[in-house]
Amino acid sequence: MRTRVTDMLGIDLPIFAFSHCRDVVAAVSRAGGMGVLGALGFSPDELETELRWIDDHVDGKPYGVDVVMPASYVGGDLGVDSAEDLVGRLQGMIPDGHRKFVDDLLAAHGVPELSGVDAGKVLLGWTDTTARPQVEVALRHPIALLANALGPPPADVVELAHAKGVKVAALASTPRHATKQVEVGVDIVVAQGTEAGGHTGEISTMVLLPQVVDAVDVPVLAAGGIGNGRQMAAGMALGAEGVWTGSIWLTVEEADTSEVVKQRILQATSRDTVRSRSWTGKPARLLKSEWTEAWEAPDSPGTLPMPLQYMLISPALRRIGRSDAAELATFPAGQIIGTMNQVRSTRDVVFGMVEEYIEATERLGRLTRD
Repeated sequence: MRTRVTDMLGIDLPIFAFSHCRDVVAAVSRAGGMGVLGALGFSPDELETELRWIDDHVDGKPYGVDVVMPASYVGGDLGVDSAEDLVGRLQGMIPDGHRKFVDDLLAAHGVPELSGVDAGKVLLGWTDTTARPQVEVALRHPIALLANALGPPPADVVELAHAKGVKVAALASTPRHATKQVEVGVDIVVAQGTEAGGHTGEISTMVLLPQVVDAVDVPVLAAGGIGNGRQMAAGMALGAEGVWTGSIWLTVEEADTSEVVKQRILQATSRDTVRSRSWTGKPARLLKSEWTEAWEAPDSPGTLPMPLQYMLISPALRRIGRSDAAELATFPAGQIIGTMNQVRSTRDVVFGMVEEYIEATERLGRLTRD
């Protein structure tokens, strides 16, 4: 397959796979697509370790890194230079009532406390201050693509990536967002419909994609509910030059998804996701559970703005993950999970998409023949 993005990035297949699992990223790139590692959950040192491993296991194939640098968030105007100082200032902004709500919810489900060793991180790369060190680490490696998952990346970050010969992509949920991204120099726009997992807008992929294609002159990737070759063919027919996929990789053999979440996804229908602010404070599509329902209940104090919400719930998520409270388990996941009912290898998913894409385009071709 050949499109502007395959030529731009030196890949065989315009299939982009976002994953927090390095094994999935490397496997997709080795299969001819573009694996993209989500850097959000890693400290700079941890990210360095992950990228070194990918460098050694990708067989010289191109891969990318995805960061989160939101244009607006609480604390963005504090003028704090270090992550430690920022965490301290932000922790003081979390109301006691919200902490009590989370504690009471976990107690009602019998979720045990964590030890000090397991307390974990409370602030990931949700801010400019915490994401820039991740960008610095990523650009020390031979990555081909730097993507920003939430709005247009800062113009100076785009310039820094371009100076290293790295292309830049960013996700958009409206044509206006896409235009803003191109204005700061983004090379590829990912048009993500509301069917997608994680942060997403309200417009469906079928409606959004042609609007974005018409609004910008850079290559566009179709995203949101895409997990098979027929959907890939539909995206290309609407003007996309590749597809950006995410949820489909949560249940592959190589994925490090927790067993509880993986089993819930395998058993889920497409109605078992919901757009909720209960994860980050911004609307994100999550696996529906008693956790997401609790935040919509009448006694909920309401969610906090980014990044306070994740800082509030981060210890709770770790406690849930180490408990038997499967009814509270949630995770960013798109509506495509309704078709994900078996565990397959990453390579099989990639080549299955290609085979189905070819079948779909050939079927369309037959419709126009005399």
